[in-house]
Amino acid sequence: MNDLSSIIEMARLAFEKALTPAELENSKALFLGKSGRITELMKGLAALPVEEKKTRGAAINVAKQGIEVALNARRQALADQELQAQLQAEALDVTLPGRQRGSGGLHPVSLTLERIESIFGSMGFEVAQGPEIESDWFNFTALNTPEDHPARSMHDTFYVEGGSAHAPNLLRTHTSPMQIRHAVQHVKKHRAAVDPAQANQGLFSGAMPEIRVIAPGRTYRVDSDATHSPMFHQCEGLWVGENISFKDLKFVFTDFCRTFFENPDLVLRFRPSFFPFTEPSAEIDIQFPSGTLAGRWLEVAGSGQVHPNVIRNMGLDPERYIGFAFGMGFDRLTMLRYGVNDLRLFFDGDLRFLSQFR
Repeated sequence: MNDLSSIIEMARLAFEKALTPAELENSKALFLGKSGRITELMKGLAALPVEEKKTRGAAINVAKQGIEVALNARRQALADQELQAQLQAEALDVTLPGRQRGSGGLHPVSLTLERIESIFGSMGFEVAQGPEIESDWFNFTALNTPEDHPARSMHDTFYVEGGSAHAPNLLRTHTSPMQIRHAVQHVKKHRAAVDPAQANQGLFSGAMPEIRVIAPGRTYRVDSDATHSPMFHQCEGLWVGENISFKDLKFVFTDFCRTFFENPDLVLRFRPSFFPFTEPSAEIDIQFPSGTLAGRWLEVAGSGQVHPNVIRNMGLDPERYIGFAFGMGFDRLTMLRYGVNDLRLFFDGDLRFLSQFR
């Protein structure tokens, strides 16, 4: 039996030397593994007589139990050591002052919206609001967009339940519908004040205060990459009166851009284009005189004189009233102002990014 006692002592000493659970399991294999000392002794029982086999087998089982007791004791000791180390590492000093809650701030896109509203407000523009779930008439038809226009395709537009087959509802693809809604209400209100009996009859050609409004808000299109998002922000502008020309458009938008970017030397280019709701139409590009974007032309907006059909859909006589409109994505303006190169950062909710704008 002395050999069994020595094996138990050898196992206990090997377990004591193990400093990690992995080392302990390796030591266990030397004694209780498939090729361990105890396993080899158990295999040797087959060659012994029956009576000696019983006695020897019982002694080997006692030795095995002794080794397992030593093994479990060392496992518990290592677990206790790990727990103590963790408790010490995570110890709290209750005498330290408490952590203050961090201060919040506006989202960079919200900062841009406030800036846009402030600049145009100083020029006498009101801020219009409208529904994000829009009717086909306000979103397309009233804006002189034909039925076969690609924007009406389900590949470009999110259609929602409601409406009818001929007049479906959709998530607005731009904020221009708010211009139409505002203008229609403006005209109806003025006509009712002038002559209630004529409030809903024909196009209005009498004297009326100018319509000067911006329409900022969320818009939706089937598009997603580093510079496009299915949900994004736009700001439309509209100025309708009796003598509002393309010259007024160039002056207003140039003044806005130079004020927004705080750069009086900013250069703008009005490039001929086509939009169904304006005629003539122009894309607006800007060029920075210095910095990382120096010398590059960047498109920031579409614009033009309001199409006569759109003026009619506002309830006004296009023979007397004329105006201009523009539309810009102020997510892009935010990227240019703050040097952000990926639109998705605005919607990821990463506090490491957003905290820079507090």
